[in-house]
Amino acid sequence: MSQTVIFACVHNAGRSQMSAAFFNRLANPSRAHAISAGTNPGERVHPEVVAVMAELGVDLSAGKPQRLTDDLAAHAAWLITMGCGDACPVVPGLRREDWPLPDPKGQSPERVREIRDDVQRRVAAFVAANGWG
Repeated sequence: MSQTVIFACVHNAGRSQMSAAFFNRLANPSRAHAISAGTNPGERVHPEVVAVMAELGVDLSAGKPQRLTDDLAAHAAWLITMGCGDACPVVPGLRREDWPLPDPKGQSPERVREIRDDVQRRVAAFVAANGWG
């Protein structure tokens, strides 16, 4: 059975969107898949994030931020948080990690690429560590 990993940040418009996209590109879908969500979802994925992900052939232009709910989290095996702190739900039995990644919103293209590359490295290591590749 495929495990669900939730990547969560505040607005679900940057870090978590990048993380889920990289995860679903790297992981074997029969073993695991990812969704992303936010505690206070924005209107759209940040344009600077859409632009730097497009450089790697990942299209986030149609991405729609969604709220991280207890119900959504209840169906997951993992919750990876990125800066939502106490606003992230606590779900008994859910494995959890926090990745201290800076928010790419409003950053220069160079800085957004650095964050993107950090996200990609973390996701690749996470997928490999759990045997989902």
